[in-house]
Amino acid sequence: MENKQLDELCRRAADRYQPLFSRFLTLDEQKQAEIACRKYGAQYRFFGGMADCERRMLGAGAEAPEEDEFPIRCLRIVPRSLKFGQALAHRDVLGTVMGLGLERELVGDIVIREGAAYLFCVRQMADLLRESLVRVGRTDTACEYCEPPQGPVRTVREVRVQVTSARADAVCAHLFRLSRGDMQELIRQGRVSVDDRPCVKCDQPLSEGQVLSVRGYGRARVQGVESVSKKGKLNLVIELYR
Repeated sequence: MENKQLDELCRRAADRYQPLFSRFLTLDEQKQAEIACRKYGAQYRFFGGMADCERRMLGAGAEAPEEDEFPIRCLRIVPRSLKFGQALAHRDVLGTVMGLGLERELVGDIVIREGAAYLFCVRQMADLLRESLVRVGRTDTACEYCEPPQGPVRTVREVRVQVTSARADAVCAHLFRLSRGDMQELIRQGRVSVDDRPCVKCDQPLSEGQVLSVRGYGRARVQGVESVSKKGKLNLVIELYR
């Protein structure tokens, strides 16, 4: 959503007993929505279908809505044939959804779990998606309504990197085992984002909680500075998404 739309939603929501809901927001949009809600005095909550989803809706009003009030449905997608069907991948599911001509903000996180894909979407699109997701990639699939899966949305591996400063090119280069020059070229190509917003400066400073994404290499979250070496280098703790 555009910042003006989020601002207007938060303004209108401030005095409403019945909350207003956005579509699914990126991490950067969630920060902008939080600022707008505070500006107008609206009570708010973010929710994406599970506790640790990244793409989440904003619910705002005179009182913050409960999680079960959010207009979100969960769909479970599975291969029709376990013997011949290929394993479902996040990018294939998302590509199929986008191929239907839907806007990205209508769909939240996609969770891959034990051969199935769990997709969160806005309620009004659920029937269309359930009827349309009959093939993902080269795999014939079945789609049904379900409860969200148990456990975390994603699995992570905790890693540590040592850098002179927490600038984007240095951290990502260490994290994905690339040279500084190669990472700077990826940034210039627009393949690096911070909190789902394009990283346009190689020396952009990173802070605790920010999510890094390098298209073609992976995604990670900065946990923070664990310690500083005797030579003044930063020892960062980072969660690398699997």
